[in-house]
Amino acid sequence: MRNTRALAAAGAAVAVLGVAAPAAVADGGRVPNPSNIVALPSVIARGGQLTITVDGCPNGGHATSNAFERTNLTPVSGGNDAGGGGNDAGGGGIDAGRGGIDAGRGGNDTARGTATIHQDARPGSYDITVHCSGRSLTRPAAFTVIGGVRGGIGGSSATGATPTDMAIGGSLVAAAVVGSGVFWMRRRAEKRI
Repeated sequence: MRNTRALAAAGAAVAVLGVAAPAAVADGGRVPNPSNIVALPSVIARGGQLTITVDGCPNGGHATSNAFERTNLTPVSGGNDAGGGGNDAGGGGIDAGRGGIDAGRGGNDTARGTATIHQDARPGSYDITVHCSGRSLTRPAAFTVIGGVRGGIGGSSATGATPTDMAIGGSLVAAAVVGSGVFWMRRRAEKRI
């Protein structure tokens, strides 16, 4: 009976140390690395607003790109980390978004900011570089810029019609002409009867 109690107590102690030790080592003077840069929406028009979310950035920082001005990233407070894809269970549970143990930090290490895309940004893919706690991380082709927004009119503008646009438009016009001709010929034939 004593052996069972001693074994149970030892097992409990090992379990507590097994959970607490990685968190103590992880937070013990280690500078966090920025990771998992998410840019939403991933396809955006010139002049649109882009939301940037970064994990591993507990004190905030900033993001840069050729498509927008330097943007400040502020720490996200709360237990639900939507940008990282996980649910941080109150600072004492398992953070499913990053697969690690978040024991005792009392929050998450996510930062977020909103950038406005330049009106003169060229269509194409752009990188984002984030700077947090003296460390940097670049995500290549993080988002794609398309034509700009026309205020008041809606839609987007581009430099002109593409060959695909021309082919689709031409085929629609040809189908309308053929359909009208068939309709007119049938009506004419009905009048003769």
